[in-house]
Amino acid sequence: MRDLSVDNITDAVIGSIAGTEDPRLKELLSVFIRKAHEAVRETKLQQDEWTGLVEFLRRTGDISDAHRNEFIIMSDILGISSLMDLMNAAQAPASTTSSLLGPFFVPDTPMLPVGGDLIKDNEGDRIVVQGRVLSSNGDPLPGALLEFWQNAANGLYSNMDTGQHDDNLRCRMLSDDTGCYSLSTIRPVSYEVPDDGTGGEFIRATGRHCWRPAHLHVRVQSDRHNDLVTEIFDMQDDYLDQDAVFGVRTAPALPFTREPTAEEQSRYAEVAAPYTMVDFDFVLQPVDP
Repeated sequence: MRDLSVDNITDAVIGSIAGTEDPRLKELLSVFIRKAHEAVRETKLQQDEWTGLVEFLRRTGDISDAHRNEFIIMSDILGISSLMDLMNAAQAPASTTSSLLGPFFVPDTPMLPVGGDLIKDNEGDRIVVQGRVLSSNGDPLPGALLEFWQNAANGLYSNMDTGQHDDNLRCRMLSDDTGCYSLSTIRPVSYEVPDDGTGGEFIRATGRHCWRPAHLHVRVQSDRHNDLVTEIFDMQDDYLDQDAVFGVRTAPALPFTREPTAEEQSRYAEVAAPYTMVDFDFVLQPVDP
């Protein structure tokens, strides 16, 4: 490649990947190369600035491991994770609004029966979460797989806190014959995205905070329906309008303060009072035939 210049180097680099067999990979690489080159030109990027960015990415990789992916944290606080989620969610307007999976999901957690308990010896305000899993046409979905995970009263998830059991405040559950689910747990609390890595460096450099509003994570799967990943937010949380990872949606936000009815007090007699109710139905979008 001779006679390269500022004006033709981008086309030369894109031309060098012309032999990429996967068309989608070729498209992604071409767009990325062009946009990256445009950013370098627009900002008149200096060598020391680029070296600093490369070093930042190296340190992001250094802190990442099987339990913590700093690149996901960076994707979240840059709004990229949320943007992709919003783009995909727009294709299924009848279903429950999706939100972020986040960096704290753990697969294959213990199965819990409908009405089971996650509180155990955890401190915190007690809540009962209940509702149904439905198809977008209103039909109940029995046997749907729900996965729940949340933080403890200290704001930490179990995979970030050596003081918690690996499966603390995590479970899987199958909806019953009428599509219903329920469990008792503690009220989640606001917490800070880990700031001891490069994500924290970015937050501090930009004058932002690391706080996320209190929420429950849920993933729901059912045959012949699209998977749903969402978060149920506490409407009364102070950080609802300041989420550090831009994950708050209008639909999955509700009060966590409803008092149980007499019938619910009888149904959940094994849950020590006082506790409040969180009611939420998950609506899944059928897979296109």
